[in-house]
Amino acid sequence: MIEVDQLSKEYGDVTAVDGVSFRAERGQILGFLGPNGAGKTTTMRMLTCYLPPSAGTASVDGYDVVDESMEVRRRIGYLPESPPVYMDMTVDAYLGFVARIKGVPTNQMRARIDETMEKTGVAHVRSNVIGHLSKGYRQRVGLAQALVHNPSVLILDEPTVGLDPKQIIEIREVIKSLRGEHTIVLSTHILPEVSMTCEKVVIISQGRIVGEGSPESLTAQLKESDVLHAQVLGPVEAVGEALRSIDGVLDARQEGDDSQADSWVISVTPGQDVRDAVSRAIIDGGFSLRELRSQDMSLEDIFLRLTTEETTV
Repeated sequence: MIEVDQLSKEYGDVTAVDGVSFRAERGQILGFLGPNGAGKTTTMRMLTCYLPPSAGTASVDGYDVVDESMEVRRRIGYLPESPPVYMDMTVDAYLGFVARIKGVPTNQMRARIDETMEKTGVAHVRSNVIGHLSKGYRQRVGLAQALVHNPSVLILDEPTVGLDPKQIIEIREVIKSLRGEHTIVLSTHILPEVSMTCEKVVIISQGRIVGEGSPESLTAQLKESDVLHAQVLGPVEAVGEALRSIDGVLDARQEGDDSQADSWVISVTPGQDVRDAVSRAIIDGGFSLRELRSQDMSLEDIFLRLTTEETTV
């Protein structure tokens, strides 16, 4: 479990992190999402005891990151943006080295290394020199070093940055397989990473938390209207008038500038289902209805709404 309360970090006159508060439950994958320069990495470094906070508190499994930093370090596995691997060592030798400095008991070391290599998919390259591996496999080895001492908390800073699409999918599946066994904080600016991996989202912008919750709860908080997409064949002015006259329709606008354009975006009062009324209005008006579908607010919409509003304040 991770608890962060009003955590701040200042560098002279520059405030990199400003009163950040959030909580990650045991076994949960939390996505720490924000644009580049938002304060994600600085927050991660404070949680992992690399940087002392200027103000506020943070604890891991009940241990304070300042007063009990050694206990926190024992319980954390950390994968920074650049994996801390030694290129001239083999995978097996490197993980043995890491296991020793992380205090894995000698009688458990071989089993822990083997289990970790299986989990991260590097067992078949255990004898390879790390510098000869692809970037994707070096990332897997970096994840293995974070996992080898079986920590209760994993903190992963941009774990798929610089990987190709196939490698991203592979690393994502490895992370998802760890759900429940470890509390995971996944820092990223890649939206699909969060929506496909995380149960909870914390969005940071300019050093401050601007949104927190599941993607569904954030959508409910931010949604000003439901959205329907329709394809209607007919004169734009007449179709628009028919759509806007429907009870519950807040607005209807065409996509494109053709006078016979058939694509429409219809804004609807949240929670009100007007699809039957829309279809009746179109047919009664003598127009042709080719498609009618609803559109959910995406994580990208949420992210842009929150970070753009924060920037313009």
